[in-house]
Amino acid sequence: MGALQRFEKRLEGMVEGTFAKVFKGVVHPVEILNAMQGEASANQTQMTGGRILVPNRYMVALAPADHSRLAPFAAALAQELAQSQAEYVGERGWAVYGDIVVEITRGDDLNTGLFRVAAQVYTGGQIVAGEGSGVRLVTADGQNFPLTRGTTIIGRGEQATLRLADVGASRQHARVEYDGNRAVLTDLGSANGSLVNGHRVDSVTLTPGDEIMIGTTRLSFRV
Repeated sequence: MGALQRFEKRLEGMVEGTFAKVFKGVVHPVEILNAMQGEASANQTQMTGGRILVPNRYMVALAPADHSRLAPFAAALAQELAQSQAEYVGERGWAVYGDIVVEITRGDDLNTGLFRVAAQVYTGGQIVAGEGSGVRLVTADGQNFPLTRGTTIIGRGEQATLRLADVGASRQHARVEYDGNRAVLTDLGSANGSLVNGHRVDSVTLTPGDEIMIGTTRLSFRV
């Protein structure tokens, strides 16, 4: 059963046919999901290692009349759309930053029965160079992430300060604590573990040139 079919079954069971009445003769949730899948396919970015990055944020604009009808179910529908889109992306082996999020908004320029879907890659906060920024993590494709004094969380979730578009990484996978002289990497109970120079570690002091593996992402520790 594909993502679309699973989505339809969940809608049927969610409110016992209410969605069918709400959307009778106008836009249907399955059409929205189809459009979201199209946006993912149309907005692919090739990443290092042959991985494909697709959008993780989808803004769905509905006509005023449709938006008013949908209001009582908007949160539930957004959640179901996000889950189905995540399944679709996962089935194709694509990568996203963190979780997929769907926002349903009102489009005053749209006529009843019409909708618009916009997609974007949202990376959240970025690490900003500051005190101690001579220390950094470098990806295999040359991206530099300076480490500031204090704690840096590495992962794919929105709470991570160094976010990875890597489904093999946990939302909060590992942390690096840097005091200006020493950097210590600690695994945060991640599903796939953290590797340094090919060895799984719980906590280790990093030395220049160490190779860190988080999921399928390789990071080099540089000074």
